[in-house]
Amino acid sequence: MFVQEEKIFAGKVLKIHICTMEGAEWLEEVTEDTTIEKLKEKCLKHCTHGSLEDPKTLTHHKLIHAASERILTETKTVADENLKDKDCLLLIKKRPQPVSAKMADIAAEEKKKQETKAPDKDAILKATANLSTRHSDRTVTQHNIRDFQTELRKILVSLIEVAQKILALNPDAVELFKKANAMLDEDEEERVDETALQQLTEMGFPESRAIKALRLNHMSVTQAMEWLIEHVDDPTVDMPLPGQEAQGGAGAAAAAASASSSSEESKQDELTEIFKRIRRKREFRPDSRAVIALMEMGFDEKEVIDALRVNNNQQDAACEWLLGDRKPSPEELDKGIDTNSPLFQAILENPVVQLGLTNPKTLLAFEDMLENPLNSTQWMNDPETGPVMLQISRIFQTLNRT
Repeated sequence: MFVQEEKIFAGKVLKIHICTMEGAEWLEEVTEDTTIEKLKEKCLKHCTHGSLEDPKTLTHHKLIHAASERILTETKTVADENLKDKDCLLLIKKRPQPVSAKMADIAAEEKKKQETKAPDKDAILKATANLSTRHSDRTVTQHNIRDFQTELRKILVSLIEVAQKILALNPDAVELFKKANAMLDEDEEERVDETALQQLTEMGFPESRAIKALRLNHMSVTQAMEWLIEHVDDPTVDMPLPGQEAQGGAGAAAAAASASSSSEESKQDELTEIFKRIRRKREFRPDSRAVIALMEMGFDEKEVIDALRVNNNQQDAACEWLLGDRKPSPEELDKGIDTNSPLFQAILENPVVQLGLTNPKTLLAFEDMLENPLNSTQWMNDPETGPVMLQISRIFQTLNRT
């Protein structure tokens, strides 16, 4: 009897249970060496009753192992996929790939974006070229609108005088301002990082130079060391920083005032002394690095400090002030607003401002903003002083428009 060679070497025959999404079920007999692609082709022929009219039908379907929910790889065999007798496979159609946008659609989308884009300056000028010009004296308008930050300093100077008079009538004012004065005794800028100082002195640098270098370089050991090396032959390296001697004198005056206030003086005199001490501690302290940089340009120390005070320690602005007409002058910074002006009268008549002037913290805020304008944001966000500053700003803006 003649037996075909492939049947002699054929693998084990398995009966696989096939299911479709339409609900059809049948058993398909395959050998272990049959590829998944061949098995899928047999399944599709069973569904189409023996013929595959569309060759793409084969690539549009896939077989899934029901128990493990995994997609079978077409190039592998039944044995490779570890299929067993009576295993259940699902024959389902693949989801169609999303259709990529055509070039025409992309071009149309870009054109739509261009149409909805705002016109540029050239397009506006072209469209308005034939319109008649209406002249308005904008220079005068802008000149009349005063800058709030410029006027604020004058307002604060006058309000401080009013607040001092009001607080002098408060029986608890002396004790409150003694506490405030004590809080101001600790000056962070005068502290020196002991660890950083030790590192520099261990390198062989004199302590006084090391302290100066650290203060100039914001306590950075690396930058301070570089500064010391660069200025090792500088004849002015041991000179004290500008303003240091004046600060020492202010500290001595404060100590003397403290001793004086401890004597049996009247409440009014004691409060006045406390006000003076607070004002001395709030005295302007120029940025040492900015002072040195501007003095190296040839300017005198006093005029450099004046420039930095007028321009809130901003080196570039101070340089422009020194090279320009030097307006406003340092003397103008201490002048208050006209107390009979409608603006000042409106501020004093505001109930929120009136209540705030009875709070010692408001006076401290005014003093701080007077010499440190950059701290204005901090006081604007304070729950006690913020409402007062907001009312002052609103009153100024309202009267400025009218």
